[in-house]
Formats: sequence, structure tokens, C-alpha cells
Amino acid sequence: MKTHIPAPRQTLSRREFLQMSALASAGLILGCAINPVTGEKQLMLVSEEWEVQVDRQNAPHQFSADYGTIQDQAVNRYVQQVGANLVKNTHRPQMPYSFRCVNATYINAYAFPGGSIAATRGILLSLESEAELAALMGHELGHVNARHTAQQMSKGMVTQTLVGGVSAYIGTHGTAFGTVAEQLGMLGAGALLAGYSRDNEREADHLGLAYMTQSGYGTDGMVGLMAMLNSLHKGGTDAVSLLFSTHPMSQERYDTAVAEAGAEFAAAKSLPVHRERYMDSTASLRKIKPAIELFQKGEAAMARENFDAAETALQQGLKLAPADYAGLVIMAKCRLSQGKYAEALRFSETAGQVYPQEAQASHLSGFARIKLKQFEGAVANFTAYEKKLPGNPNTAFYRGYAYEGMNNRQKAAADYVAYLKQVNQGDQARYAYNRLVEWGVVKPAGQ
Repeated sequence: MKTHIPAPRQTLSRREFLQMSALASAGLILGCAINPVTGEKQLMLVSEEWEVQVDRQNAPHQFSADYGTIQDQAVNRYVQQVGANLVKNTHRPQMPYSFRCVNATYINAYAFPGGSIAATRGILLSLESEAELAALMGHELGHVNARHTAQQMSKGMVTQTLVGGVSAYIGTHGTAFGTVAEQLGMLGAGALLAGYSRDNEREADHLGLAYMTQSGYGTDGMVGLMAMLNSLHKGGTDAVSLLFSTHPMSQERYDTAVAEAGAEFAAAKSLPVHRERYMDSTASLRKIKPAIELFQKGEAAMARENFDAAETALQQGLKLAPADYAGLVIMAKCRLSQGKYAEALRFSETAGQVYPQEAQASHLSGFARIKLKQFEGAVANFTAYEKKLPGNPNTAFYRGYAYEGMNNRQKAAADYVAYLKQVNQGDQARYAYNRLVEWGVVKPAGQ
């Protein structure tokens, strides 16, 4: 039996009205649709097909920004199995769900609107049972089924419409070769992930409880997950800052989960949590926990621009896990941040060798080669990146820059044109445009 959530309010704030008006003018409003969770009619700005399309376009870039799917295939299969077991009990079982663990070391899980769901290595190391993992996956499924992500992304789409299109949304900021954080040109989709409200979180918690208990897990899984999150929230470490910026936590949220577990879902109290199975299935991940924690420490130090401390932590982590893709890529970024381009290239090339299917290392290698004026190699790196992960406009810009370094204006111009078709703001866009004007490919504005 599906759990029932009360219908949302039907009145619109002035801000929401203006947002819908903007979408209507762009031809994006659908009108009334049935909320899959409440069964009530509601104004829905986007279609299910749109949710799936946006998911397919953006989720791969976020997974790559999180260093790709975990290299340990057994752990990934386990996460997939636990997630897939919940789907039949959701309100939207027809969605093309996928579940994965990503190599990122920070503590988080997230969902794209079409059903692509990821949990980081960091959060898996914080869980203690399969039921807690089911609660985590159930919570993210709750966001998808209640269409929270679609609602938030609809608001983001309004911004895109008002400022002139997707190019302004994904365009780079700062100088073409400014700080490393701005210049790398990696196209994560973090900006497209929802920042959920507390009401969204409570609803997703409630749905997660329903989905996990209907799938045979005891309520202690959700209670344990909430206790862990509440403890991390009070601790306030760097590794959880993103988690709580998108998934607000509070003592009230924990108390609500405990109360619901003891009331509406009390009959599931005695169902199993499968702690031993979880520990057995994640033993290989927990074996490298000290290395992952050092990588977390290194990333936190990089965020504070304390590169010496970052380098020390990353070196220690790589001694424990020398073939860890995320550790190698983070070290490459650390060396790039310090202008140590040859060393950065060595780490990014090693990362590409240990995990050739993942794209980010190719991009970093290309960037390092540009700095080293190894333009032909940079072209090869960016071309390889594009084959692995198409859709990043910055690939065209940097490859065009490398072609320019080779004095191949024809190919450089082609890439700059491709870039400007997607991005028309920012210093990189101005640089590409000015080159095209200088080479006579386009006429200056106003002529």
C-alpha cells in the first residue's frame, strides 16, 4: 500500500507567479498534472520527459566531477542492488532509475530528476547497516517521486530564460586563465542539484521510511541514518558542508523520523537491518577508509588555499592507496593550483592509466599540457575527454586554444565557434570572439 502525503498548498506566492509567467512566455508550462505522491492536481512546470532529458544531459557531468563511479565494482553492484530493490514500492516505478557509488570523498547523496541517484564513498563509510543504506536511497527516491528536484530545477530554468539561455547558466566566470578553480573548466552539475527545503526533507524522509519498510527493512535503518546525520550536523566538519547546504538537517527532523518510526511504521520495527551483510559488502571500501579520510583532509585544506597542508595529506593518502583515482586527481588539482604543471600532469596521467574510462583526468592532462605549451598533446587529451564525456563547451574552448598554440587557425576557429554557440558570456567567450574577429571569421558587432 502506497503511503499518502497531504496535498501541498494550492496558493502561489508572488515570486512563484512571476516564475510561472516567465515559463509561460517561453512555452514551458504544462498546466495541471497529477502529483504522483499525493494524487492531487497541481501546476507542474515540466514534463516527465523533460526530467529524464535533463537528467541524462547533466548527471554524467556531476558523476565525473565526483571522480566517476567507484572503481570497486563489487561495492557499486551492491549499492545498485539495494537501490533497485526499493523501486517497485515507489510511486513512480516507471522512471529509468540508476544507482551508483561515486569516488568522491565528501559525505553526501543526491538525485537527479529522472532518477539517477548517487552516494559518495564518504557517506557509505558513515553508514552501519544495509537498512541505513536503504533509508538513504529511499530518501533520494522520495525526492524524485515527490518531484522536488524537478520543482527546484524549474526555478533554475526561469533564471536561464530571463538571462538569455543555458549558455549564461553554464558559462565560465573570471579570466580565461585566472585562478585554478575557475580555469579548469570542469562542467559539474552541482548548480542544477536542488537545495531542498525543510518541508521537502521531511517529505522525502517519510517516503524513504515507506519505501524501505515496504521493501523489508526495519525502521532502525532510518533512525540510524537520521542519528548519524544529526551527529555530523552538530559536528560541522568540512566533509559535510555540501550535504547540509542541499539537505538541511535539524534536531526536529531527527525527532520526526523517530516519532514516525514508532507510530505509523511501528509494525516494521522488527524487520531486519542486515548489518553483517552491509559490513561484508563494504569491507573493501572500509579497508581504505584511512586513505579516504586523508583525501577529505587534503580537499578541505585546498579549499582554504593551504596547499602545503593539502599536499602533505594527499601524499599520505596516496601512500595507503596509490592507485586511487580520486586521490590522484585531487593531487593533480593541488599541483595545478600551485603552478606545478609538470607534476600535475604526472598525477593526472597516472589517474588516467588507473581508470581509463573516467573523463576528468583527460581534461586535467589537457589543461596541464596547455600550461606546458605541449599543444599537440593537449589536443589529444581534450579530444579523448570529449569522446568519454561529450557536452562540456569548455572542451571546445581549450582545444581551440591548443590548436591556436599550434598555429592551426582553421581548427582553432572551428572550436571557438562551437564554444560560442553554447557560451556567449565571460572572458573566455570574449577571447574566442575577439580571435574570430581578428582572423576575419566573423565581422565585428555593428558591422
